[in-house]
Amino acid sequence: MIRHLFISSRKSLLPRWQEAFPDARIASDPAGQAADVVWWAPVEFNPELLGRLLARLAGTAPVIVLSSEPRQDEAMQALAAGARGYCHAYATVPMLEQVATVVRHGGLWLGPELMSTMIGAASKQLLADIDAPGADLDVLTPRERSVAIEVARGATNKEVARRLDIT
Repeated sequence: MIRHLFISSRKSLLPRWQEAFPDARIASDPAGQAADVVWWAPVEFNPELLGRLLARLAGTAPVIVLSSEPRQDEAMQALAAGARGYCHAYATVPMLEQVATVVRHGGLWLGPELMSTMIGAASKQLLADIDAPGADLDVLTPRERSVAIEVARGATNKEVARRLDIT
């Protein structure tokens, strides 16, 4: 059984948290609490407090930050500090279950909007690197370079094959 621990100033779990994880516990401090997944639901996001929580857990369980008013800048700070996920505190039960599954299996959970923003930023950086003087694409054949550029733009294998007439 997966042990879910919610760190919150609340006295009890929100109904949707309880529904998603019937055996979950809530505490104001993780001390002495064994958990496989820790959900941190602060009243106000504070990266310093998150850092302390992560240090106390010392990698024993992944931490997911819950926010009643999610913001992209907070999500980025949470992930940079070492949280494995960031989502809305009032997410649906299936969403909470999905977040837990992804994080438990070593993945990162980002909401769709943040994921799109991050992929867009990464793509822009990759394309800028391709066009930058001294890019190490000189070692590629012209055909390999064409494939690399299409992939950097976000094309799937099928799209690359179609665009470059590769079978």
